[in-house]
Amino acid sequence: MHIDKEIDTRGLNCPLPILKAKKALAELESGQILKVIATDGGSLRDFQAFAKQTGNELLEQQTVGAEFIHVLRRR
Repeated sequence: MHIDKEIDTRGLNCPLPILKAKKALAELESGQILKVIATDGGSLRDFQAFAKQTGNELLEQQTVGAEFIHVLRRR
């Protein structure tokens, strides 16, 4: 999968990973893909809700060790 932009939100707690993702998505074109790396355990649920509320597509979520990876496609 081609990632257009990646942001690192490790060490940040809710709502900062979502806020940074929202800002990054605003800089992307429709259809482009954003990867977010987070360490906040609540981010799994937060990104699911964020995608539903904003219409951006949550393509993938992974847990790798203590990190949570979220991949979104801009609407």
